[in-house]
Amino acid sequence: MTDDASVNNALATIGAAEGRLDVLVNNAGILPAGDVDGPLALRAFDTNAVGIVRVTEAALPLLRKSSNPTVVTVSSSAGSFWAVTNPDRPEFHLSLALYSASKAAATMLTVQYAKSQPGIKFNALEPGPTATDMTAAFGIGRPPEESAKAVVGLATLDTDGPTGTFQDENGVLPW
Repeated sequence: MTDDASVNNALATIGAAEGRLDVLVNNAGILPAGDVDGPLALRAFDTNAVGIVRVTEAALPLLRKSSNPTVVTVSSSAGSFWAVTNPDRPEFHLSLALYSASKAAATMLTVQYAKSQPGIKFNALEPGPTATDMTAAFGIGRPPEESAKAVVGLATLDTDGPTGTFQDENGVLPW
C-alpha cells in the first residue's frame, strides 16, 4: 500500500487475469510505536490513510467494470470521536494519537469515496478486538477468523446495500 509501482502492478495483474474487480478490502494498518514525531506520523498516515487512496484510485477502473462493486475499509473505533470521548468505551482509555488520527482519516476517506463514486459501495468497518501481531502487545483479541465475518458481510452486500457507513458486526456506529 505504500509503493505506487507495487500497487499498480498488483492491479494490472488482476485486470489481466479477471478484467474486473468485484471487492476491494483495504486492510493494511500499522500501530506506530515510539515518540510521536513527523517521520512517525508520515509513516502511519502513509499506510493507514494514503495507502487507501493509492490502492483505491488504482482499483477504480476495475471496480467500475463490476456489476456489484464493493470496497470495505478496515478502520477502527479508536478513530471515532464518539468512542474516544465516551468514558464507557475502551477507546476512551487509549492514547494512540497517530493510529487514531490515521484511522479517523481512513473512515473519512471511505465516506468521501461513497459520495464521489456512485455505483460503488464504500463502507468502513470496526472489526472488533482481533488477535494480530499488531495487538499482541495489548494481549487482547479474538481469532481473526471471527472478525473476518464482519468483513465478509460488508464485502458481499446486495446491490442495494448501504454505502458511506461506519459499522461493526452489530450495525452502524456513531462516528
